[in-house]
Amino acid sequence: MTDRIEIRDLRVTGVHGVLPEERERAQPFSLDIVAWVDMDAAQQSDDLSDTVDYGALAQAAADVVGGRSYRLLEALAGRLASALLIVDPRLEAVEVTVRKLRPALALDVGSTGVRVRRAR
Repeated sequence: MTDRIEIRDLRVTGVHGVLPEERERAQPFSLDIVAWVDMDAAQQSDDLSDTVDYGALAQAAADVVGGRSYRLLEALAGRLASALLIVDPRLEAVEVTVRKLRPALALDVGSTGVRVRRAR
């Protein structure tokens, strides 16, 4: 499948991390979501009901990041991918990139992140 919906740089806040200071307050995260879905029907009908609503995908992702706290980005990304596949049964696969925008490192790093892909 080559058809896909892409959401880039969705900015959300959540409490995720290993260090005590990361677990005490919300911090910013950036998400990229790629969702593989057959778009033939939507291309013919030009009707939202014939495709996956990217607003619903973005909201589901924001709900996960703002919900339960995870220590590892790997765990957060895995949960995000699983939650996104539930949004619509037409999704064939999803890829999620999670970036921590203010990583607790003693170096000048713009972000740290992980990427996971899950398919049905």
